[in-house]
Amino acid sequence: MAVKGKTSARKPAAVKKPKKIRVLFAAGEAVPFAKTGGLADVVGTLPGELARLGAEPALILPEYRGVRDRFELKSTGIKVSVPVQVMEDTVIKVGEVFETDHHGVRVFFIRNDEYFDREFLYGTAKGDYEDNAPRFVFYSRGVVEFIRAGGFEPEVVHCHDWQASLIPLYVKTLYKDDPRVGRLKTLLTIHNLAYQGVFWKYDLKQIGLDDSYFTPELLEFYGNINFLKGGIMFADVINTVSKTYAREIQTPQFGAKLEGVLLTRTNDLYGIVNGLDYKVWSPEIDKYIPAKYSVKDLSGKKTCKDQLKKELGLDPGNQPLIGNIGRLALQKGMDLVAESMAEMVEMGYQVVTLGTGEEKYEKLMKETAAKFPGKIAIKIAFNDQLAHKIEAGADLFLMPSRYEPCGLNQLISLKYGTVPVVTETGGLHETVEDFIADPKNGAGFKLKEASKLELLTVLKRALDVYYQPKQWDRLVKNGMKKDFSWKASAREYLGLYKSLLK
Repeated sequence: MAVKGKTSARKPAAVKKPKKIRVLFAAGEAVPFAKTGGLADVVGTLPGELARLGAEPALILPEYRGVRDRFELKSTGIKVSVPVQVMEDTVIKVGEVFETDHHGVRVFFIRNDEYFDREFLYGTAKGDYEDNAPRFVFYSRGVVEFIRAGGFEPEVVHCHDWQASLIPLYVKTLYKDDPRVGRLKTLLTIHNLAYQGVFWKYDLKQIGLDDSYFTPELLEFYGNINFLKGGIMFADVINTVSKTYAREIQTPQFGAKLEGVLLTRTNDLYGIVNGLDYKVWSPEIDKYIPAKYSVKDLSGKKTCKDQLKKELGLDPGNQPLIGNIGRLALQKGMDLVAESMAEMVEMGYQVVTLGTGEEKYEKLMKETAAKFPGKIAIKIAFNDQLAHKIEAGADLFLMPSRYEPCGLNQLISLKYGTVPVVTETGGLHETVEDFIADPKNGAGFKLKEASKLELLTVLKRALDVYYQPKQWDRLVKNGMKKDFSWKASAREYLGLYKSLLK
């Protein structure tokens, strides 16, 4: 019994720390290790944000050429053995797993020089590597074998695009009775439905499955096999990189012949818009631009514009400058850009385009630029430093894509006070409000369709606003105030993981 006037000494109850969700990211690429597109930016950035929110993420990649030269790797001591079909024989291919740390996130690499010690990730300018099927069978099954060996024990495997789409299939089939693997939950993120990993039907043997899986309900796809379809059918949950794109890909117009399959998973299909890494993309800290600036002080943006024009050989002055960066491809609406450049100049614009892609667009753009010296600058190249300068120096950024799962450049442009002109599709529609429709919140201009007439009509509207300084200032600042950092998106992913584990 306690004595009056005294307190009995008790040890405080131990406070249980919330359990960290362990997530293994599996993908064909991630910055800063390997990159062909926006997939790498997402996979390289999202794990760090999840770690800051209290999760325990890790990442596993193929070890491509040059990784060991640029990063300090240590062996995990784990080797993975994967059966691969070579002609009529089954051959065991071995990979050694190495590890490094990237901003507090463990990153693993599966090394097999026969498959991954190459100049490019998936193919050359002449086409995809002919052995991409066995290469990514080896990678996907190698990831499962790595988990099985206890290299990292996740609760969720977050798979990205076709290169990792076989992992959910393996979890539910060949490894369903394995105590470490069979309990795993899987999430498949589709970054661009156009890239599916389609191979001839005899590559089913590479995967290690029998002919019972070669059906329209499973892996068969118009007489071939489809890695991405396998992931869609077997993953516990699927998402893509904007809510709008998640709806679009369930229609014939955007479904790339998989709309029927996706409709069967509609209750498990989510949309989470990508974020932007403001440690890399911000005019307040950007090391590549000639003058820093912010929403509170825009004076540096004029310096960036003047310097960019000088560097590119464009006429000086206050003419509005349109920037355009990206793959020169039909999807990106580059045919519209190339065909409309002369009219843009006649309207009073100057234009700069940076990118590589289809030869016909490169040729048309160069020919048009030659007719308008001082008005159009074309750079057929991949140049990250120049990309930063264009984002900072341009007044408008042109993205007339026919479809765009999320888009990155419109998010960058908003942050840099460079007004995006976009098509009402996918992530472009979701992240850019039209200024004409909503002057209070609008931060860009929208095309209702990807056509030359609509593009020139919208650019005329933009020009009218440009020559009203107060209106233009409001438009620019509306965009710069928006927050598309990774934090909100990472929280949504964390919510998906938690729902999977309930």
